[in-house]
Amino acid sequence: MPDIRPTRRDVLRVTAAGVIAAGGFSALPAYADGIDYTARKTFDDWDRLFQQGSPGQPDQPNDNTNRDGRSGMLAWSQSYVLLGLVRMYEKYGDHYYLDRLIDNVDQVLSVRDSERGVTDYRGLSLPAWRADHPYTTGYTTLADSNGRALLDLRQALPYAEDTTVTVSTGSRPDAFTVTMVNTEVNRTVTLTDLSLDPAGPDYAVSRIYAAAPGPLQLTAADRRTTPAAGDLPVTGEFPMKTKPVIFAVHTGMITYPIASFVRLVSDSPRLQRRYRRKAAEYLHACREAVAVHDWEYRDDHLIWPKGQPLAYDGCEQPINQSVGLGQTLVELAIATGDRTYRRKVAAMARMFAGQLSADAEDAYLWHYWPTGGRIYEGFAKTGDPATDISIFTPSGGPAKQFEDISHGAIDVEFAVRAFRAKLGFTGQDMARIARTFTRHVATTDADGLPAINTTVAGTALGTATVAQQAPRWMQANAWDRSVHDHCLALYNRYQFSPERDGQQAIGFGWLLANVAYLNWGKR
Repeated sequence: MPDIRPTRRDVLRVTAAGVIAAGGFSALPAYADGIDYTARKTFDDWDRLFQQGSPGQPDQPNDNTNRDGRSGMLAWSQSYVLLGLVRMYEKYGDHYYLDRLIDNVDQVLSVRDSERGVTDYRGLSLPAWRADHPYTTGYTTLADSNGRALLDLRQALPYAEDTTVTVSTGSRPDAFTVTMVNTEVNRTVTLTDLSLDPAGPDYAVSRIYAAAPGPLQLTAADRRTTPAAGDLPVTGEFPMKTKPVIFAVHTGMITYPIASFVRLVSDSPRLQRRYRRKAAEYLHACREAVAVHDWEYRDDHLIWPKGQPLAYDGCEQPINQSVGLGQTLVELAIATGDRTYRRKVAAMARMFAGQLSADAEDAYLWHYWPTGGRIYEGFAKTGDPATDISIFTPSGGPAKQFEDISHGAIDVEFAVRAFRAKLGFTGQDMARIARTFTRHVATTDADGLPAINTTVAGTALGTATVAQQAPRWMQANAWDRSVHDHCLALYNRYQFSPERDGQQAIGFGWLLANVAYLNWGKR
């Protein structure tokens, strides 16, 4: 009798098409040689692997001081581990996951800036987690032969610490040449025959400002209080160094699962008996952390205040970065009933809802930058840095790209949680967000296999790395069960595993959260 069992490729094609019974088999079988991504054991095994020393461990700082990897590892790796533990508890109700969460959270809190005694660019040591390279502005100070600071060169393009600055003599006695080479983005800028004479045509500050933003988003500032004729920097090769900033989205990503623990305990007398003291400690920590960003609020969104060493200081933050902090505010609003948190969540929900537009398929579209904002619309120099919108990028935009699906997952997480808390959005909004996934994000490739697009508008087919992010949209599964079906089909197709995909440290954190979501969302 011939073997009529479907091949793995057949099963993937059927899953991608949403078919439950076809080709002589009545259900989608498990793959004998594959990984069960909906199994509790898979998460538990991978969590143990992560604990054995992958970058992004909870006792590692979020900045780049330990040089074990890029900055932001707590926000973009460990936070997903914590979120995965929350979702696994919600699925299985086992205290083991909350105990594991506590082990990690205690270490995460131990490396706040205030605990380490380190400061941000303002010199403030705050109860949150700073970050620097590759995100923040890089500085090189050119000095004279006596060590007197003459000129700051400032690179706003990311990966500034991968830039080398070389100063050489100019073709005139009063001139010098600067060459900047960035090996990460493979860009070079050469500025010949600059001078430090404010009245001259080659004054470094004026020439650099006129050319800004340029390939490296370069600006300059004169450090001299009393300029002297003939001032020249010493020649040589100099590094760029970045200044640390506490990002609202990092604070949100790190504290969201911590605040979720607080919410879980507040909702359960049984958990209160076991975790009351930890919940109180974590509530205080979350309150302190989100308060660090109070100065960034402008009505219903966050901005990067002018002078913050970031590329778009003075401009609104991307939608995902505002609502990234909003995720934590939702959980705090639920757990405490605090009117301040409730007002902030409701305002952010109105902001995001106002960015959503339904298309012909009754699915929502939205952009990375808030429409109508300075970056979305574009802005120009005024001719004077004092009156420019942004110090580090005197002119920029327009930037009208659609939201990508990875950052879009943060938006969706916030929207669903705010809806559940009755602080914003409608059931129709939720259905349309789910349709964004099923109509624009989920797709098939030329072979009919499950695939994924890179943006909420379905504008380009994504790679396996993009597909790895899909389960982070699982909050939308309540409005369309095919969200889970397609995410599982993607994982079955690509057979993601920490042995292969966890080599990128951030990817390992993602894997744990995504496998947790595949458990959490299964029928």
